[in-house]
Amino acid sequence: MLKFTEAHEWLKLEGDIATVGITAHAAEQLGDLVFVELPKVGASLTKGEAAAVVESVKAASDVYAPLDGAVTEVNEAVAAAPETVGADPQGAGWLYRMRLSDPAAMDTLMDEAAYAELAK
Repeated sequence: MLKFTEAHEWLKLEGDIATVGITAHAAEQLGDLVFVELPKVGASLTKGEAAAVVESVKAASDVYAPLDGAVTEVNEAVAAAPETVGADPQGAGWLYRMRLSDPAAMDTLMDEAAYAELAK
């Protein structure tokens, strides 16, 4: 199940673990990424708080926690090669995985059609 936030993050839920990244729209708006700061494994995140930072030649942008939970894994490959996020934001460019406190909260986020409307 793929869901989206108004802050241009995507989540893919597998069990109670959500993989999180920025959307293709966000990556396109940012341009060439030169730096990615990931959260710490084990960090407890609250919906809406800054969890990661992506920086392009244009600007630095916070990536917000889409829901409450704890970070279980980070994608070290994007820290080493930030351009991966821009090249494949919803694939190899994922940022981190988190165990959701309440997986049912995914229902409060947008589906692909609603996000496409927002991103117009």
